[in-house]
Amino acid sequence: MKLFHTSDWHLGRMLYGRSLLQDQQWFLEQVFLPAVERERPACVLIAGDIYDRQIAPTEAIRLFDATLSRLMSLGTKVCVISGNHDGAGRMALLKQALSRSGVYFATELSDALTPVLLEEGEERLQLFLLPYFDTAQAREFLGDGSLRGETPCMERLLEQLLPLFDPEAGHVLLSHCFAAGAQTSDSESTLFVGGSGQVPPSLFDPFDYAALGHLHGPQPAGKKGRYSGSPLKYSVDEERQRKGYIQLEWDGAKMSQEFVPCSPLRDVRRVKGLFEDLLRAGEEHPCQDYVELVLEDSAPVMLAAERLRPFYPNLLSVSNLWMAATVTGERAAKLKGQNERTVLTSFLKEVCGTEAEPQDLALFQEVLEELRAE
Repeated sequence: MKLFHTSDWHLGRMLYGRSLLQDQQWFLEQVFLPAVERERPACVLIAGDIYDRQIAPTEAIRLFDATLSRLMSLGTKVCVISGNHDGAGRMALLKQALSRSGVYFATELSDALTPVLLEEGEERLQLFLLPYFDTAQAREFLGDGSLRGETPCMERLLEQLLPLFDPEAGHVLLSHCFAAGAQTSDSESTLFVGGSGQVPPSLFDPFDYAALGHLHGPQPAGKKGRYSGSPLKYSVDEERQRKGYIQLEWDGAKMSQEFVPCSPLRDVRRVKGLFEDLLRAGEEHPCQDYVELVLEDSAPVMLAAERLRPFYPNLLSVSNLWMAATVTGERAAKLKGQNERTVLTSFLKEVCGTEAEPQDLALFQEVLEELRAE
């Protein structure tokens, strides 16, 4: 029995003010759905954060609706839990009706107490859908106001599921949480202060597999847990992460897993180099990726972004290491005023097309000293 595990689609996400909806649509329609049609998994597991914010844009809702419709037409069951970015109440709309068509939404803690049963030949799997929760919700649901922190809450919630285990079936957990020891990325919303929001991955050991969401880097979490990661890169620090989804196969005794990498429509990366080299490379081969350019020039470069953007249309930002350089002590005293004069000479040369004359520099220094005195 095959299953696909994915999470953190974040439909409607913005990157440096740029909408990624076209990239997300490309992943779903050109990569993910064709893989489902080709492999015919019994179920697609989506471990939270379908949307990027609780009130999702109309275009993002339409994309998810079209994706669900396609999965249903392929005869593939779908299990979805709400994440911390999702509006659980809005996602719950029509969930009872959809369950009759093989699409199961878990938006409340009570939903975890009704496992979804998959059967294929002699193979059986129970899927326990545990949506994202905060400690207040867990205390109210469990009726225990003494619980403090995510670990005791998660432990008590999972204890509620163990008596529901069918001994003749395998057991899969879907959860949207932070497993202790896992690696984070800049694009994730913080779920914890210090370590209070982390849960030990050993809590997942009673299950044959724990399909986790929230962290955007694909990685294991203990013996049984695994993050599929987000299908796209949502911050520049993820540039070296492989993105994709996890293909699972249950043989009646154990769960095998394979990470399936996917190439994006446009990559997200950081590129370093001299301005002239980056400009020449862009002129020769215009770059459609989302790029953060870091200039390694030893002097300021005027209007760098405006001059580079025609060849890097999805330019995210331009920074100059020269601007970040700091000097202290004796060297600082020797170079006092040099940075300002360097900026002036660069501006005159690159913007005005002239060289700085000695009288220009003398006047500039005079005005600069007057401003400092004031």
